[in-house]
Amino acid sequence: MAKDEAVRDLVNRLELPFNALGVDPYGISKKHLATGFSILGWMYRKYFRVHAVGVENVPKRGRAMLVGNHSGGYALDGAMVIASMMLEMEPPRLAQGMAEKFINQLPIGSLWSSRTGQFTGLPEHAERLLLDDRLLMVFPEGAKGTAKLYKERYSLVDFGTGFVRLALKTKTPIVPLGFVGGGDAVPTVMNSYALGKIMGVPYVPVTPYGVALPLPVPCEVHYGAPMVFEGSGDEDDVVIKGYVEQVKSRIAELIDAARTNRRSRLKRGGAR
Repeated sequence: MAKDEAVRDLVNRLELPFNALGVDPYGISKKHLATGFSILGWMYRKYFRVHAVGVENVPKRGRAMLVGNHSGGYALDGAMVIASMMLEMEPPRLAQGMAEKFINQLPIGSLWSSRTGQFTGLPEHAERLLLDDRLLMVFPEGAKGTAKLYKERYSLVDFGTGFVRLALKTKTPIVPLGFVGGGDAVPTVMNSYALGKIMGVPYVPVTPYGVALPLPVPCEVHYGAPMVFEGSGDEDDVVIKGYVEQVKSRIAELIDAARTNRRSRLKRGGAR
């Protein structure tokens, strides 16, 4: 089967309510997904040679929330997680992220993000997706997570708490994930906020070689068992923060496991 046909087959097997024109109620387009995943698939398998562990922990159907870490530079980790769900799961699933607001201000950014299911990170969008039994992808570190420098690539900055309240309100299991390699692919030594302001983005990462084009560095993602918390989402902050810390701690463990496994694979020459 030709590569483009293989990608179209994956898109056709997504269990989403597409109409006769190949568009679902959110405006997600089969045509745009096929084009997007042709590119992401090559990046996932050939350029970053991503190794995924624990994909079986992600529910095959029904609402779930993928919650993970950013590793620096920009959100190539998010793109690879999306590719992982499409390429590694059976049946394939579309992970839908909560995109930073500036993306919709970039040329053609709004069209492509919405047509591929990546919507502006508003609480009402996230809640509606979960109530429709979608797979939601969340990075609680936000832009501060992608702004990590190379030396901080395995660290975790403060998590927001909204994702836990949303999980409780919608009775959604949280699938923690640890991603490593992104900070090596984009080894950021500083962030230019002034240049970012000119370009309409939060910042522009600067690498030792100048422009922040990603290096072909092997990456690894580990998915943990779903975490389910009891509550309604209206709990006191101290309770919610306790749940957040449990998720954060589990993600830290997964990052450590991914680092160890990735280092071992590289020594054996086993990175795909």
